[in-house]
Amino acid sequence: MISRLVRIHRPGDVAISLSDDDPLVAGTSTLESRWILSGPVADMTIAWFRRFPISTETREDTYLLTPWLDGLSPKIRADVAFDVKAYRGSPGILEVPGRATGRLEAWQKWSFPLGVESDRADASATWKRVRKVRRISWFVAPDGWFASAVDIDQRARCAVELTDITMDGEAWWTLGLEASGPLQERRGVLEAAAASVFAEPLPGGAELRLEDSRPYAAWLRQRRETT
Repeated sequence: MISRLVRIHRPGDVAISLSDDDPLVAGTSTLESRWILSGPVADMTIAWFRRFPISTETREDTYLLTPWLDGLSPKIRADVAFDVKAYRGSPGILEVPGRATGRLEAWQKWSFPLGVESDRADASATWKRVRKVRRISWFVAPDGWFASAVDIDQRARCAVELTDITMDGEAWWTLGLEASGPLQERRGVLEAAAASVFAEPLPGGAELRLEDSRPYAAWLRQRRETT
């Protein structure tokens, strides 16, 4: 269990100030599946996703690349929090026949507020800055879809996001599902959300493939090794 983080070492340093009075965001666990593909997201794919109520946000996240920490995905989220995700294994494959096949991955996640004196984390060999335009909808069975999680209680729920990514001047896009809530209900709500999302096929009959299914950490590692 991570209890306190004082400083991240990088060129210029990012200080994280946590006093005894600062609340730590409790660790949470999730079940996720994500696809990341090259190129900008098509307008018709955005229209396909807008069948559901959505909220939209634009932010920049900065991921730690060096040293590489297997099984961990540390990032500075929008210059306001330091997030750490720990990989907890895969319970199998998500499959929507003819529409999508992806890896299911369990993660544990912690979030720490950054101190007001912390420097901006600039892109470097140590850190990689990723700009995101995120469109998010929330699925709760049997109630359906919500644009925000604010009014959702502690039942199992699944956030579904369609996101534009820009990194090093290159465009990518991702579709991800993230289920939270009671452990025994997460897979069921994620599969129900996926069934609803893919009830209509992606534009052009595109299919999301297993080889495109990966978390941000694996994608960043692959990009680092191929560039």
